[in-house]
Amino acid sequence: MRIQLAALLAVAPLFAVAAPDVKASLRDAKGKAIGTATLTQTDGGVRVVVKVQGVTPGPHAFHVHEFGKCEGPDFESAGSHFNPDHREHGTANPKGSHLGDLPNVTVDATGTGTGDFVLQGATLAAGPKSVAQKALVLHAAPDDLKSDPAGNAGDRIACGVIGPQLK
Repeated sequence: MRIQLAALLAVAPLFAVAAPDVKASLRDAKGKAIGTATLTQTDGGVRVVVKVQGVTPGPHAFHVHEFGKCEGPDFESAGSHFNPDHREHGTANPKGSHLGDLPNVTVDATGTGTGDFVLQGATLAAGPKSVAQKALVLHAAPDDLKSDPAGNAGDRIACGVIGPQLK
């Protein structure tokens, strides 16, 4: 009996249910839906897949902000970049980066843009590095990836609250 129970416990992780994706609906200052983001827990962090439409062509900064509030028209309610480790801004900053710093989203001539990024070290589970219940913010300008505190990213043009925290 003990051998059978040990064998069952050894294979139990094979039957574990994968964590569900978490969504965020990105809306502009007028409340119009301009895109979605899907966040998935991975071994190394949180994968963020974003799709936007109806946005000015060119690169746009994209960050996780500290509060899950998206009150227009300026989305200042989302707070600063999510930065639980108290680092400087920018993925190209040798002293950085904020946990919420993501690469730019490039929007093509039709106004459509996509991105597929991983927030290394982030989680969707409860804890100090959880991005659940935070906000995703799209900015008007590109992030220079090094200037503290926000990469000269310009105005906040869209915001979405990241879905509920996982257990």
